[in-house]
Amino acid sequence: MSGGDAWRGNIRVRLYERVRACGYDSLTAFAAARPAVPLYALADELGDDIAAVQVLSGLLNEAEQHKQVTRFVRDVLVRELSERFPNGWPDALDDAIRGEIALALGSWTSYSPDTHKERVRQARAALRVSPPPVGWRPLGPDDELLRTLLPDDEA
Repeated sequence: MSGGDAWRGNIRVRLYERVRACGYDSLTAFAAARPAVPLYALADELGDDIAAVQVLSGLLNEAEQHKQVTRFVRDVLVRELSERFPNGWPDALDDAIRGEIALALGSWTSYSPDTHKERVRQARAALRVSPPPVGWRPLGPDDELLRTLLPDDEA
């Protein structure tokens, strides 16, 4: 986890220097090579002076530039689910598991840009009405179920 150093200096320059040092020309390419890896782990890999929220912001910026925001939103959900449910969608829905699901979906909603909040709320409602199969573990933003919940619509 990053400390106070993550907020010193030119954050954007440092972030992209690290991404290039890893052999990638974009943060999106760096993250895509690590599907379903939580945002904090991506940040940790880039250095202890990089914060997960900086990775999130950079990914959103690139998604906006390439008109792939819906894909970004799906990717964030994959990373949130991977962090909370590394073995896939749980089978026992006791209060503790329901709480973890709520935390994952709440984080997903808060990390989604305003342009997609309503679609995320609709997807969350659909997941509550018809939960995914036990063990479902999306490995990337192109997962069939996720594309059904949040199809691409960018021009």
